[in-house]
Amino acid sequence: MIMERMNETDKTEYDTGAQDKAVGAPGQIARSQGGKARRIGIMGGTFNPIHNGHLIIAEDIREKTGLDKVLFIPSGQPPHKPGYEVADAEHRFEMVRRAVCSNRHFEASRIEIDRDGPTYTINTLQELRESYGEETAIYFIIGADVVYELDTWREYETVFRLCDFIAVMRPGFDESEFSGMIRRLSAEKGARIHPVPSCLVDISSTDIRERCSTGRSIKYLVPEPVEEYIIGKGLYRGNT
Repeated sequence: MIMERMNETDKTEYDTGAQDKAVGAPGQIARSQGGKARRIGIMGGTFNPIHNGHLIIAEDIREKTGLDKVLFIPSGQPPHKPGYEVADAEHRFEMVRRAVCSNRHFEASRIEIDRDGPTYTINTLQELRESYGEETAIYFIIGADVVYELDTWREYETVFRLCDFIAVMRPGFDESEFSGMIRRLSAEKGARIHPVPSCLVDISSTDIRERCSTGRSIKYLVPEPVEEYIIGKGLYRGNT
């Protein structure tokens, strides 16, 4: 999405006792209740295409952390992949819209594809903050490995003020330096990062594109409306 780099998140288990309370261990994200401020999650990426793994992770994280809504934000022209083959933004948005429309807690956003030129996290967060107001808590959902890159993002210190991060842990992730990195970013940069375990979903957009290009089935890898759209529009057959 809007991220300087977007990984496809999977899952893992996490030792909550190892986390500094100032950072936010799993389960420490307070849930919104009647009359209290809303909590909005952000799932971003190229979504090239969106697949069932994205949806499973988003729903799992939403339920575990008490998010009121998850915004799916397909990127326009990703700044980190200038030469990368990406389907047209309108196609990617429509696939996201079709994928999330059956879940009342999910919403597709055009905020990035309607913006001209390369787009960065800082731009999107500023727009979201203006739209939702200071009273809304914004949680940026990222893969745990992305934590190591956060302080390389454009205007990262402002990014840290505008949102919290939910770092999705997956099985096999090397946690040996992870806790220390979170504590450093919290103490030195003011980042608020919440590690959360989730389920392993071994689906990738790369594999789906390769399957499409060779005429293989993508059934059960993407939602049925997305499968129908890809086939109907002839996406990922070579030049999309």
